[in-house]
Amino acid sequence: MNGVELFLLGRTLMKIGEEAMPTEGLREYSTSVRSVLIVASDIVENPGSAVGEIATRTGLPQSRVSGCVARLREAGAIASEPDPADRRRVLIRQAPDASDRVDLVRSTTIDPALAAALGTDDPDDVAGVVASLETLARRLTPGTLSRLRPASGRSRTSARD
Repeated sequence: MNGVELFLLGRTLMKIGEEAMPTEGLREYSTSVRSVLIVASDIVENPGSAVGEIATRTGLPQSRVSGCVARLREAGAIASEPDPADRRRVLIRQAPDASDRVDLVRSTTIDPALAAALGTDDPDDVAGVVASLETLARRLTPGTLSRLRPASGRSRTSARD
């Protein structure tokens, strides 16, 4: 496998993941699932951040981060509080307790979306691919990306790329 094949596999996996997200009862949003997940991940890794800081780290426009934060707040996934050092800023962190929406997202399996993408109804085939993905997920966590970054701590790419 080369870098292009890996990149395309990653894109395919992201699309399957987006398809697996439960959407029942949700209204239309201007923010994509991908952007929301990027912002949510950054908030978990960097609790107590302001929108501008999240935008800088993720490479997403500040307006998109603000939209994602609003969506995450509506879902009960985050909490915010005024910055004690600057009351004009709001600091964002993961909500202490999971909301019903967060619980639903966490409990929904990828099996139906994966079966559709694979074009199979064979549960053993789907289970085999899920097991492979679970192995990759354990080995390649978001934290492993830090080993790819140059010594300066800056990534060669951003979330926009």
